[in-house]
Amino acid sequence: MTVILVRHGRSTSNTAHTLAGRSDGVDLDDKGREQAQGLIGRIGALPIRAIVRSPLLRCERTMEPLAAELGLEPVVDERISEVDYGSWTGRKIGELVSEPLWSVVQQHPSAAVFPDGEGLAAVQARAVGAVREHDRRLAEEHEGDVLWIACTHGDVIKAVVADALGTHLDSFQRITADPASMSVIRYTAVRPFVIHVNHTGDQLTAGLLAKPPKDASKDDSKEDEVPPEDAVVGGSTG
Repeated sequence: MTVILVRHGRSTSNTAHTLAGRSDGVDLDDKGREQAQGLIGRIGALPIRAIVRSPLLRCERTMEPLAAELGLEPVVDERISEVDYGSWTGRKIGELVSEPLWSVVQQHPSAAVFPDGEGLAAVQARAVGAVREHDRRLAEEHEGDVLWIACTHGDVIKAVVADALGTHLDSFQRITADPASMSVIRYTAVRPFVIHVNHTGDQLTAGLLAKPPKDASKDDSKEDEVPPEDAVVGGSTG
């Protein structure tokens, strides 16, 4: 099963350099609307079977043109919603960099819990759980490989990609997820394969979604049988 993680298009909060979080009514700006329309040309020809999205308006707007083109009704899942930044929500990024928690978010995000909000470790757990659950559900419904989309937010995508890479959450700030970017993960019975990260080009080709080499999967299975001898924010602004 292959998921395309799509970050919403550029929002009014992105251009205002504020931390949108779960604020109501944060819409796409003119550039974001162009990016949403552009998704049709970038991935509309691919055999996409399902769309799952965050409940926030900027994700709804991002998926509207593509969903209409494909004749799909997006499934809304709270578990891939934006981070609950608590009392940081709506504040300017320039102000937040002086907060003691900012350096924790950058250097040790697994320990970061936003005031009156949630922790980044909890965000990763809920988002990864949601993606894997939808992946299994779609595999059962379609009885085979399925290509599907999860439209969500920058820090959420970075957390899911970090999990797929097998890297600690404390390294997730090394991953980039720009507005309207696409990151592709193929989940197999053996392990996830990260096909692409932060794709912002004109077209995501079918070749990027190819199955991993059989030898790689076979070797991995053998390795699993032998026990070893001795596992945010960052200016993404939602």
